[in-house]
Amino acid sequence: MQKKDLVLITCIVLFLLPFFLFDPVLSAYKAFNYQHGMIMSFMKFAVLATLGEVIGLRIKTGVYNKPGFGILPRALVWGFLGLTIQMAFVIFSTGTPQFLAYLGLDRAPSAFNSEGFSGMKLLTAFSISAAMNLIYAPVMMTLHKISDTHIDNNGGTLAGLLRPIKIGEIMAGINWKVQWSFVFRKTIPFFWIPAHTITFLLPADYRVLFAAFLGIVLGVLLAMAAVMGKK
Repeated sequence: MQKKDLVLITCIVLFLLPFFLFDPVLSAYKAFNYQHGMIMSFMKFAVLATLGEVIGLRIKTGVYNKPGFGILPRALVWGFLGLTIQMAFVIFSTGTPQFLAYLGLDRAPSAFNSEGFSGMKLLTAFSISAAMNLIYAPVMMTLHKISDTHIDNNGGTLAGLLRPIKIGEIMAGINWKVQWSFVFRKTIPFFWIPAHTITFLLPADYRVLFAAFLGIVLGVLLAMAAVMGKK
């Protein structure tokens, strides 16, 4: 571990520490998150998922940034993706329990919204996570791959981000073997479905916060997949 790694870790700890030490800080976060969920989702994923990509770059190249990487364009893209992630959380956490009730599991909605733990709540949380990650996650991950490639192709600049995206060309050049075998087939069933099952078992106030921390992992995994696709 080098000095720059210690500096990054220290900055992260100092940023997070007030949320654990001072109840007013956490209460203020919860209140703002409740009132402005979409804004907070943009900010959280813009910061945390981009941090994950920066860490992924450090793991693979030994540096946290390099010419053409485009930290700011990546942050803006992650902010936009964060809006869609928040939308997916609302849609699937509301609709999936109702669908389970439609299938005959009448207690699913009430169990999911109740305090404490139960087998029905676990089943409902798992179902929400599975539905979201099997239906929404592949689309989001592919969209990220397209935007990531667009940023690389335009030198990591903000002006380049605003240029028309050559979606057809980019999709034709994606390494779908890696996208399927690693991103979809491995990370979704073995990490994201279990991780988001835990997310939906948490009290509602903590779900988005936990998901934001998972954004760091998401950034690392997708950055790793990008490098694997170039081999």
